[in-house]
Amino acid sequence: MATIYPSMTTADDYSEYYNEILQDTYQVCSNANVSAFSQVFLPTLYSIVFIVGFIGNGLVLCVLLKYHKRSNVTDVCLFNLALSDLLFLISLPFWAHYAAVTEWTFGGFMCHAVTALYMLGFYGSIFFMILMTLDRYAVIVHAHSSLFTKHRSVRASIAMALFMWALSLGASLPTIIFSQVKNESDGWICKEEYPEQTRWKLFSYIELNIFGLIIPLSVMVFCYSRIIPILMALKSQKRHKAVRLILVLVTVFFVFWTPYNIVIFLKFLRQLGYMTSCQWEQDLHMATQWVETIAFSHCCLNPIIYAFVGQKFRTLVRNILKQWFPVCFGRCTTVFSEFSERKSSMSSHSSVISTTKIV
Repeated sequence: MATIYPSMTTADDYSEYYNEILQDTYQVCSNANVSAFSQVFLPTLYSIVFIVGFIGNGLVLCVLLKYHKRSNVTDVCLFNLALSDLLFLISLPFWAHYAAVTEWTFGGFMCHAVTALYMLGFYGSIFFMILMTLDRYAVIVHAHSSLFTKHRSVRASIAMALFMWALSLGASLPTIIFSQVKNESDGWICKEEYPEQTRWKLFSYIELNIFGLIIPLSVMVFCYSRIIPILMALKSQKRHKAVRLILVLVTVFFVFWTPYNIVIFLKFLRQLGYMTSCQWEQDLHMATQWVETIAFSHCCLNPIIYAFVGQKFRTLVRNILKQWFPVCFGRCTTVFSEFSERKSSMSSHSSVISTTKIV
């Protein structure tokens, strides 16, 4: 040290040197810019995701509750998927307020409750997507198996749904338990406080990666890679539409959740002692804002991908909207019906012409 810094010969000089280093480190590691960005960005995006997702998933629940007598295994899975997304969405206004005022003002109980809604909705949504994928795989790939046909009932699907909720609760418990309100220099905060000298934080990151991306993506790729060849072998005209829907489903999941899981893995590496510079800390904080919002908005697309693509479901949604808002949707439905009839008559006429040409 004396060779590199020959001017430092007293204890006071060394203390001044260390003070300068600490001040520089604090300035570089300060997340003031990220916090200022979060105060505007997160409340706005969370509010948009909450409104759009709440309307879409709320409509799915209303349709399934109103026409529950017609329900089947797919409807039970779809109901629980929409319920998971709603639980997750209910937590977003609290996080939006927390980001806007930079202080948790709802108390200790609500810190646990909001975290529970957030984590249950997060894992529940992913687990029920896996369950729906496995159900499609069983129906299409093992259609002639008596084992799957015998046990594929609404009662069995309800039992499976309860099992998935139990798994979601088990995966969420560590985060729920270790979440607490703490008073710091900037005010009250709500976050996970893991015990020191333990690997709970590392476990939480790995758990998010495994349950949030690796398992669901692996299940989707395996199941749909077996389903697509069977669909393509069918002579139905709708097979191409079904295959496109499957490809869209897998692609959307991959695009929306992969960036989030990459950032989680980088945080895991940082916790192990890699990428410890302050620049990495700032970059990861900023990246988290973006990838979380992208991942959270996936719950807005679930109703579209899993429910609204079906003609039958869209018809039921229009019927409900016509009952609730007869002034607007009654007129819109009438116009839509006339347009559909005209389109079908034109298509039938064109099909006759095309058939004549072919003959």
